[in-house]
Amino acid sequence: MKKVVVFFALGVSLLVMTPTTLQAVSGVDQGQKIFKKHLRKACGFSGVRFARQHTQDEWEEIYEEGKFPEEAKNICPRLDLKKIKPSWWQYIYEFTYEYGVGGAHIPKC
Repeated sequence: MKKVVVFFALGVSLLVMTPTTLQAVSGVDQGQKIFKKHLRKACGFSGVRFARQHTQDEWEEIYEEGKFPEEAKNICPRLDLKKIKPSWWQYIYEFTYEYGVGGAHIPKC
């Protein structure tokens, strides 16, 4: 009986901890995947170059003003905004914010 309780407690703690850990990173990772799949070819350059077009503060301001899709189009003129789902912009923003000028990380795309 003790083994069952310990096993159950361990399973519950893993279920509780895993989604929280994944959520902290998932927005940036999801944004990187979206950039690789849907923006990279249209832009003609890597995610590093895209994200480094602005500082983190500038990306934040652009996103909060609702001008993020427009700015992406300015950076990548061949980008077809209709092919980017509205729900993806948040993930792309999180990616660009994380790797923008002033950030310590370099993406792998």
